Amino acid sequence: MLLIDCPHCGPRNESEFHYGDQAHIARPENSESMSDQEWAEYVYLRENPKGLFRERWVHSAGCGRWFNAVRDTVSSRIVATYKQGEEAPISAEEEGGLL
Repeated sequence: MLLIDCPHCGPRNESEFHYGDQAHIARPENSESMSDQEWAEYVYLRENPKGLFRERWVHSAGCGRWFNAVRDTVSSRIVATYKQGEEAPISAEEEGGLL
């Protein structure tokens, strides 16, 4: 079982959280003029790296807030968590250039 460190509430059991997809994906400004193909790519196509990956999580059974995490997709170990709008505490160089 994972212990996830909510940046608002502190460490909690993984059963209190839900995964919310890749972090730092900006909604296109011109979404109303996008083709169906472009919209589908925005909605469904995400990176799937082997190694460290920035993700969104929600503390659904706690404070209800969204936050970001850097997780190793090989081991599922969460390396860092940080609030929405903050910079990742780990740079791409520290992550081995995987982001």
